[in-house]
Amino acid sequence: MRATLTPLSALLAGTLGVAVMAGCQTYDFEPVDPLAIAQTTKETVITARKSKPDVMLLVDISGSMTKPVNADLVVNGTRVCDFRGPDGKFYTCEDLNPCDTSKCPTRWSELQGAMGPFLAESGKLVRFGLTTYPEPPPIKPPPQNNTVPELCAPASAAPGSLSVRAAVPFDLDSDEDLQNYASLVNDQLQGIPNGGANRPRGGTPTSASLEFVGTQLRANSEDRDQIIILLTDGLPNCNEGNPYDGTSAECRCTLETPSLCVDSFSPYFHRGCLDKNASVTAVSTLKANRISTIVIGFGAETSAGDGPSVLNEMARAGGFARTCKASIDCGEGDTCDVSTGFCGRSFYQAGNREELADALKSISEAIQPGEPCFTPLEQSQLPSNEKLIVVYIDGERTLAGPDTWSLESGGVRFTGSTCTKLEASRPEDPVSVEVRAIRQL
Repeated sequence: MRATLTPLSALLAGTLGVAVMAGCQTYDFEPVDPLAIAQTTKETVITARKSKPDVMLLVDISGSMTKPVNADLVVNGTRVCDFRGPDGKFYTCEDLNPCDTSKCPTRWSELQGAMGPFLAESGKLVRFGLTTYPEPPPIKPPPQNNTVPELCAPASAAPGSLSVRAAVPFDLDSDEDLQNYASLVNDQLQGIPNGGANRPRGGTPTSASLEFVGTQLRANSEDRDQIIILLTDGLPNCNEGNPYDGTSAECRCTLETPSLCVDSFSPYFHRGCLDKNASVTAVSTLKANRISTIVIGFGAETSAGDGPSVLNEMARAGGFARTCKASIDCGEGDTCDVSTGFCGRSFYQAGNREELADALKSISEAIQPGEPCFTPLEQSQLPSNEKLIVVYIDGERTLAGPDTWSLESGGVRFTGSTCTKLEASRPEDPVSVEVRAIRQL
């Protein structure tokens, strides 16, 4: 698939004709502003559908997931995310004082709300699995508390581990079987409560969890895409082997209490430092084994400070960075680096359920096996109106119609006998599709 700029005449060749007769006349010319246009030609060789990809969801269930999406939310004049403590002061709900998610949505409740529709819509086209991290720490009776190593344990398959909630179903392939399995994956996700003993707890051991999840997919697979979707609300940490410690200039403490990183006797002396290098290396190693990683940041920590830097590097190393041809493709507040083809924010960022749903929709479109009857166009490639687009199939111009194609918001949809032809294509008998469009700038 490639996109190139061609002369305007190439798009409209054969569609417009002008007859001019000359005479002895005097004309008054009125100056007009020049019209700025951009033209895109997109050529695609269709060889029918690829195999359904294997996708492991790696979902962060650290303690910060119980925080409100908007701690300052006010409903009918009341701050619904606040509660009165025993000392009479007001505090923000989270963790041991769980939020009432019907009034004060948390990151976890919003994630659950977005993931349900995503799995329902994509389930039949993808072999989904689910792993959560950190490994849920053991439940201890008061006054006992979990140790830092327990709170920082990465996902694993150790005896008694709860990390792998649903393995990737390598033996399933039919639409019905995969949709049913996706429902089971969703049940596992929805079954993790926002409060109580089984609530999200612990740190964010991202690098080691990525390394583990790579063992749950098929390295160097040639017949199916192998993909990890990492969804995290925090910066990677919890690496006891981090070469930096709290006294190092390179250490970026990820804790709300930075002094815990500085104390050499603290269990967070190394674990509290940002684990950027190991996380990027883990993603790069996975990619070298033909396992791609898609990165989604969810919440305030991933949208500012050190968050964008580390998640950007991970996204680009993972092979699924957000790409663009113009800034309009990157969304509001973001820009396109046309020299690299990447958006300034290369990972997917969401702050609430709606934004997460939008990110998941974009990811769904990217990971699903190629749909032969749809040629996607980015925002910068869409024509200004439906009259400024021409479609060629195997070199022959094809007019729009119920048995051929129509223009949709995201691209060109083929229907009827034309779609049947595309679906019947094979590597040994491909079909060439060319879309030419003009957009007024």
